Amino acid sequence: MAPPPSTAVSPWVALIIRLITLISLVICLIIVSTNTATTYTRYNTGTTYTRYVAIKIKSTNFYAYRYMLASAAIGLAYTILQTAFAIFHVTTGHRRGGDGFALVEFFGDKALSYGLATGAAACFGLSVDLNRIERSDAEHNFLDKANAAAGLLFIGFIFSVVSSVFSSFSLPKRVAN
Repeated sequence: MAPPPSTAVSPWVALIIRLITLISLVICLIIVSTNTATTYTRYNTGTTYTRYVAIKIKSTNFYAYRYMLASAAIGLAYTILQTAFAIFHVTTGHRRGGDGFALVEFFGDKALSYGLATGAAACFGLSVDLNRIERSDAEHNFLDKANAAAGLLFIGFIFSVVSSVFSSFSLPKRVAN
């Protein structure tokens, strides 16, 4: 059996990239899960006076924001796992798992990056559509926070792509005879 593949990238660099991804996903989850707004809509009662009704908007009211929340949560779980393996690699100097784990890491990084990209894109798309509608200051602040969370998710995507490229360097080198 061949020894575990050597990496072309320093384990410290790989760990730092994973930590940046982890931090951006944690902040994204905090922002999107706590994002709420209360707006007031005029309600005509049919009499001579008009009533205002308070409507509370949460990020979970929209499917695109739910998708972003789910992709960030799944990405966070995977990144925590991979960060633990990166810490193991830095502290011991040995990669865990050999060739099989290198393949799992590579394809896991690919799937993670696609999930993060589509989550950020869904949020950006919905926010652009909702910005076209007349809105109050509370709704404007709600959309700004959602865009900030999507931006952080996009940053997590960028660093997960970098991590995916780094994990491709540790794939086993096979030569066909």
